[in-house]
Amino acid sequence: MIEARGLTKHYGAKAAVDGLSFTVRPGVVTGFLGPNGSGKSTTMRMIMGLDAPTRGTVTVNGQRFGDLRWPLREVGALLEARAFHPGRTARAHLTMLAQTNRLPARRVGDLLELVGLSAVADQRAGKFSLGMGQRLGIAAALLGDPGVLLFDEPVNGLDPDGIRWVRHLLRGLAAEGRTVFVSSHLMSEMSLTADEVVIIGRGRLIEQVAIGDLLARSAHRYVRVRSPQAAALREALERDGATVTVEDDGSLSVRGLDGPSVGEVAAALGATLHELSPQSASLEEAFMELTDSSVDYRGATTNAPEAP
Repeated sequence: MIEARGLTKHYGAKAAVDGLSFTVRPGVVTGFLGPNGSGKSTTMRMIMGLDAPTRGTVTVNGQRFGDLRWPLREVGALLEARAFHPGRTARAHLTMLAQTNRLPARRVGDLLELVGLSAVADQRAGKFSLGMGQRLGIAAALLGDPGVLLFDEPVNGLDPDGIRWVRHLLRGLAAEGRTVFVSSHLMSEMSLTADEVVIIGRGRLIEQVAIGDLLARSAHRYVRVRSPQAAALREALERDGATVTVEDDGSLSVRGLDGPSVGEVAAALGATLHELSPQSASLEEAFMELTDSSVDYRGATTNAPEAP
């Protein structure tokens, strides 16, 4: 378990993290989301003891990271894709970590096989692609068979098959009862991987919530309706307080009423329904709703200027 309480980090006058409190529980994948500059990487560095909090505390299984007797056996982390000496081979890098943490040598071969690097295990890691570097970083994080795992953007540089592999790996680790904390900017992937999310903006907690609950209350939820009596049904729905948009294909997008309520209005009207399908919001839409006021770096929406 990871517990942050009032976690704060100042760099001069700027608060990178500001009074942040959350809990990452075992047995679930917890996503860590926030706009660029929101303090995610700083928070992860404080969990791993790489940065000292200005105020507040963060513990792993009830202890500060620096107090853990054998850290690699309790916490595994991928915070930098290339956190290895470029002149070492993948096997030598993992062997060094195993020896310095008194881990059995067989773990090196097992992990190289797990992450798909056995064929290049004796090549210098400095020649690896970004995706291969990510795989080596994941192997290093898993080397001590820890119960707590942190991954910062673990799918960067991976192809679709690699992304799917990481997704199944993270969910499998959580299913074993481990604590899995992962940050990513890929909302579609996070919606498939995480069970709940910690969302921050400008260093402060916006919300910690199960993904299902977050999507269920999003303003982007709507009910899609198709009916031969669409015009009359639209009027009836609007009289019941719904907001109705007529789409290009003639279907109705209904907001403000759930599926059963829309069905009851149609039944009372005697309208035939060819489709009545609730549409969930995407995680990206729900995330943007929550963080819109916390975005520090926003691009212009006008067309790009033409080249001379």
